[in-house]
Amino acid sequence: MPPTKTKTPAPRRQQNRRNPRVYKLRLYVAGQTPKSIRAFANLKALCEEHLKGSYQIEVVDLLEHPQLARGDQIVAIPTLVRQLPPPVRKIIGDLSITERVLVGLDVQEVD
Repeated sequence: MPPTKTKTPAPRRQQNRRNPRVYKLRLYVAGQTPKSIRAFANLKALCEEHLKGSYQIEVVDLLEHPQLARGDQIVAIPTLVRQLPPPVRKIIGDLSITERVLVGLDVQEVD
């Protein structure tokens, strides 16, 4: 079974006016563990609040596709990889510290 994708495209006019960047995110997990489920829920909520209409989430279960970990050099799980916009960024953990995730994704600047 291929990795799961969740896409939330915005109408083109809105996307260009509010935020021209599209965030392509890949979340690496290992099965349906509580930490993996929490990481996805936290990511989805964060994206809906701060990136509405300008993100794509791909969930990769390394129990099903272990070979995919090599490409992004995954050493811990869950790990979020921001593939677009460049540069690539990684955040390890359940993504529960919203400010840290927003800064890591370069959505919010450090005060």
